[in-house]
Amino acid sequence: MASVPVLPLLLVFLLSVHANAQRNQSNSNIILLGSSLSPNANRTSWLSPSGLFAFGFYPQDDGFAIGIWLVNQTEKTIIWTANRDDPPVSSNATLNLTIDGKLLLITEQGRELSIIDVNRDDRPATSAAMLDAGNFVLYNHSNVIIWDSFDFPTDTIIGGQNISGGMNLVSSVSISDHSSGSYSLKMQSDGNLVAYPVNSSDDSNDAYWSSDTYNEGYYGRLTLTRLGVLFLPGRLGGRILANSSYPDKNGTTIYRATLDADGIFRLYLHHFKSDNSSSMLMKWSALHNQCNVSGFCGLNSYCSGMGSKADCNCYPGFDFINTSNKFLGCHQSYNEDDCIRSEDPSMLYNITSLQNVWWSDHPYSVIPMEEEGCGKSCLEDCNCGAVLYTGAKCSKYKLPLRYGRIKNENKSTMAFFRESNGNTEILDRPRQVHEVLIERKRSLILILSIILGLVLCLCFVLATSTILVYRHKFDRYRKLSENVNLGLAEEFTLQSFSYNELEIATDGFKEELGRGSFGAVYKGTISKGDKIISVKRLENAISDFGFAKILMSNQSRATMGAEGASAYLAPEWQKNPLISLQTDIYSFGIVLLEIVCCRRSIEVNVSTADEIILSNWVYNCFAAGELAKLVKDENVDTMTLERMVKVGLWCVQEDPALRPSMKNVILMLEGTIEIPVPPSPVHSIVVH
Repeated sequence: MASVPVLPLLLVFLLSVHANAQRNQSNSNIILLGSSLSPNANRTSWLSPSGLFAFGFYPQDDGFAIGIWLVNQTEKTIIWTANRDDPPVSSNATLNLTIDGKLLLITEQGRELSIIDVNRDDRPATSAAMLDAGNFVLYNHSNVIIWDSFDFPTDTIIGGQNISGGMNLVSSVSISDHSSGSYSLKMQSDGNLVAYPVNSSDDSNDAYWSSDTYNEGYYGRLTLTRLGVLFLPGRLGGRILANSSYPDKNGTTIYRATLDADGIFRLYLHHFKSDNSSSMLMKWSALHNQCNVSGFCGLNSYCSGMGSKADCNCYPGFDFINTSNKFLGCHQSYNEDDCIRSEDPSMLYNITSLQNVWWSDHPYSVIPMEEEGCGKSCLEDCNCGAVLYTGAKCSKYKLPLRYGRIKNENKSTMAFFRESNGNTEILDRPRQVHEVLIERKRSLILILSIILGLVLCLCFVLATSTILVYRHKFDRYRKLSENVNLGLAEEFTLQSFSYNELEIATDGFKEELGRGSFGAVYKGTISKGDKIISVKRLENAISDFGFAKILMSNQSRATMGAEGASAYLAPEWQKNPLISLQTDIYSFGIVLLEIVCCRRSIEVNVSTADEIILSNWVYNCFAAGELAKLVKDENVDTMTLERMVKVGLWCVQEDPALRPSMKNVILMLEGTIEIPVPPSPVHSIVVH
């Protein structure tokens, strides 16, 4: 256990020794300013001191590209490519390390293309070298490396090379075409090494392999040592992906890790013997099944097979885009517009099933249903490219379908696809049938239009009649109101009177007919004495409300005399004519109890003496639990009655300090706050 943390320290030591070896390398292979390469010249590349690595022109397609490769091989093993996505150049192109320190590619047409930027930070290159580490470098006048190919990897790293956070490898198109391919291996800042398809969203749904090192314990760097150890260093020893060794010590061993064209990250060993023979071994692979690589097969196709013998197949109802290159994907073998044109799309297609197939797209509809209905649901839906049935759920997908593969798991899935049945006759119906349908639709539209027009006319007639009747009655009312003959007008409408008119009609409110709670009723006549009427004159029965409003803003009490109904006056008026903010609370409490009991606060004509003063009688009934006596035989809500009685008793307390504020009165009536049991108000009759 103690030996695990020692390994990263040893690797760091070896890396530092390797870096010093690069700086102190022999100058016998130094490339001077003014040097050049050309496919047609005697010198097509610059070799490293050992002759194992070369930098220069190598054949690609019908032309040449510039890169770095292992030399002593039957076929060049390309480990780095300059401007890899540029088209190949002709054999007449020239690569120059110019006098002013630039590495320029001059095409046959005379165009100058910069291979690398050697003038950054105003430090021009004075020489270059192809090192035995596989690194092409440029030096300044102080013999300090100002640019090296290790900082800009393409699809490969060599022993002694690192990939730091934010850097990535991009696969090549094929073994012979080293332009950017379809896959990317990213060293993420969170310490996780993840493989994605190129141009994907780089989320978990697109990733097809990762090192699972996403935590703070890792340094966010991938290292391949010259001894063949591929690992991600960390504080607790890191994670070793591959630890290769080669028993044959005779010769030179070089390790390289490459993101191959099929998207799988692999570690290779190249052994060079002294007799100029060489061999290559694959020592480690991140994945062992090509079908596990997302996007190994193109759109609308799926991957089948195991290991490196994977094959791409089209889904039912699809054909290969290019039969000579099945990896490009598939397209529909029928015209999708037929589905939109057809009145019954289910007559155009058959449903074909495919078991244990899977893809990683998101469905646009997921519906619980049986397997048989799942396939049929796609027939009539022109948006449906395929359906996937699993776990009693039917998931519909739009095209294109990505990352298809055959699943070798116990959980069964069934996919359904539409295939054309060749029944296009329903799309070629006789024109007469089509015209008959159109004529029927026109007739139906005409009938509906006539009916709608009649309904609108009827509504217009009704609306016009209503307006005319209303205007007629309004004009009649207006004329009657303006008529001086009051006797005629009163037969048809209500008549309002002014106070002076009522005073004249009652002869100054002379003859009183009776009196109620809110005023007296007087006898009067109108229409020149021919019509006898009763006129009720309202009086202010509670004249001592609102005393608090006479207080100034800086006063809490005021002195005044009381005139009016003394039954509504607070007890403090009998002792001292000083009013406060609690005076109106008392009056409100008396009125509240009167409303509850439907009687005045002081009533002489009662059955017992206890009932004369309303507040005392209410408290006695409350204390005895006989609130029903207050409302007699009325059907009321008991809780509401008790709440109003308790609020009224608190408001008529003799001590003003015990009376609640009007805000609390409202909250208690609403039931927002709890009402405590009130004490006895203790009132007596005072005769003035």
